[in-house]
Amino acid sequence: MALYIGLMSGTSLDGVDGALAQFDGVTTTTVAAAYVAFPPSLQAELMALQASGDNEIEREALAANQLAQHYAQCVAELLHASGRTAQEIRAAAVHGQTIRHRPELGFTRQTNNPALLAELCGIDVVADFRSRDVAAGGQGAPLVPAFHQALFGKEGQPRVVANIGGISNISVLSGDGRVVGFDTGPGNVLMNGWIHRHRQQEYDADGAWAASGKVIPALLAELLKEPYLARPAPKSTGRDLFHMEWLDAHLLGHPQAALEDVQRTLTEYTAVTLADAIKAYGSAADAVYICGGGAYNSVLMQALSAALGNQVMLASTQALGVAPNCVEALAFAWLGYRFIERLAGNLPAVTGAQGERVLGALYPR
Repeated sequence: MALYIGLMSGTSLDGVDGALAQFDGVTTTTVAAAYVAFPPSLQAELMALQASGDNEIEREALAANQLAQHYAQCVAELLHASGRTAQEIRAAAVHGQTIRHRPELGFTRQTNNPALLAELCGIDVVADFRSRDVAAGGQGAPLVPAFHQALFGKEGQPRVVANIGGISNISVLSGDGRVVGFDTGPGNVLMNGWIHRHRQQEYDADGAWAASGKVIPALLAELLKEPYLARPAPKSTGRDLFHMEWLDAHLLGHPQAALEDVQRTLTEYTAVTLADAIKAYGSAADAVYICGGGAYNSVLMQALSAALGNQVMLASTQALGVAPNCVEALAFAWLGYRFIERLAGNLPAVTGAQGERVLGALYPR
């Protein structure tokens, strides 16, 4: 049995989730979990780096150094919480912060300084998980369906695991070993952007602001015309498509829309696009399990249940024994384990890669 740390900072740009996990080749056991928030200055810089700008090479390098410091803090908190030492950890696997995702152009970019992290922590670091899949002709995303199958897959029980982070993605686990997975569209990214712009809040806690508004049918119908939604899998997306300028363009025809009504419509948009994907690819599923920050938004969960038709059993991954905010960090701990064991970490049926590949690059301590 070996101990691995997984570190994940996602599209929401709020901070880093960490998990310390134990793998024995069959089971995954969560030993500890931690979260370290990013300061507003780092959030702002990571957001700015999503688009080209002045002196961006130096700015990205400096942001990567700051990220490494926060990753190291998360590692320290995991070690403290678990009573473990750095010497007991086989490797720390870190995703980095995606600032560009353009697989159609042959690249994906996760800002990171894994060499610095290895120096700070005294632990082998595994990083750069997506680029090998892209080099093999894949999307490089989503990578979590392989882990969802390993952790949540059960023979004879078709189920869907949906992650609602900044972007939403699904893993359709058929119950016979087959897996379909892809990014369905926005998760929290547009909702977070809208409430940050108008209320200076990082997110809509439990959907409270959305609950005060009502859906704007014409706006929802317009948003649902986004061509990405109709594309077949495999596919992946991110802030390169779903950003505030994209939303602003759609809002030009709705100048009188109440702010809270826009928030409610964006919540419905996430729910409907996710439900449509589930119904198209996972209609045989007995249950849908939600992970990611969206699992804590009761208004979004209610909208998703209604969009699915209310007859589908909907729950968070807590029902399967794993906290929703811990799943992605666990996934990267698992990917680190797969790298060290020289086992494939991707699913070609999900990413579109030419075959299975060992994902990651090693930065020894």
